[in-house]
Amino acid sequence: MANKDLFVLAIFYLKQAVLITAYKNPDHLLRIVEQFDESFRFYIHLDKKSRLATDDLRRLKNDSKIHYLSRHYTTNWGGTAHLHCILHLMKKALQDNESEYLHLISGHDFPIKSPAYFKDFLSRHNGTQFIEVFPMPAQVWENGGLDRLKYFHLNDWFDAKGKRAMVLKKFLNLQKKLRLSRNIDFKGMALYGGSTWWSLSKACCRHVEEFLNDNSWFLKKFNHTFCAEEILFQTIIMNSPFKNAITNSNLRHIVWEFRHGNIPAVLDERDLETIKNSADLFARRFDYPHSEPLLKHLA
Repeated sequence: MANKDLFVLAIFYLKQAVLITAYKNPDHLLRIVEQFDESFRFYIHLDKKSRLATDDLRRLKNDSKIHYLSRHYTTNWGGTAHLHCILHLMKKALQDNESEYLHLISGHDFPIKSPAYFKDFLSRHNGTQFIEVFPMPAQVWENGGLDRLKYFHLNDWFDAKGKRAMVLKKFLNLQKKLRLSRNIDFKGMALYGGSTWWSLSKACCRHVEEFLNDNSWFLKKFNHTFCAEEILFQTIIMNSPFKNAITNSNLRHIVWEFRHGNIPAVLDERDLETIKNSADLFARRFDYPHSEPLLKHLA
């Protein structure tokens, strides 16, 4: 068999898992799934507090490409429950043992490349880890991001984007006023942060899982911290041999501006040409009705 034929077979058989954390809009979730073929497996966590109709849940459960659908956790923005959702989905995907790459996205994302492109790209970059990383303290985060770890955060109890957001701020300020802070020494490990979303090889994800299994103290250090999923993965990977395989990009097209009541921007038709010329695999954020005309061009 010619080398070209072997390469085509490798592309064809490269299975990938897509992990999705979501809380609404099952129609958009199914729209994401429909973009892929049967070599992609989906693992979805729906926020336990989300109100979804029985028929919507049935449609998700009946899709052959959705291998796992969970409602284990109640999540608030910034809370540690979201980290546990991600780890839960990752564990389930690794149990299948067939997917060579795992992609973490939200229910507001959408693929901007074809399944063939995904397979070709990752076959050519097999073993590369696509994740945003930067050392902490980091200028892009307030106070270098260390406040996320130094102080207790109550985001799992209070919605930071709701009416009780002020409670979180007052509690944080009280800790600072009383000079109460936690020990953020991670046994000499250098701290790193970055975006929540990533595309990682099965081997890299398995290393993260095994590290957490062997070092139960590490995950406990993130209890009651803020946006722990933006630190845990980066810190483990950058303190491992996989740090040499990182491309410092999460392959996500994101517009960091305020638009349609949200930051990052809710994407619309004005983003079409930029998305077409993008080297990324996914884009975010998509919300209805603003993103519907754009999605018609992408789907």
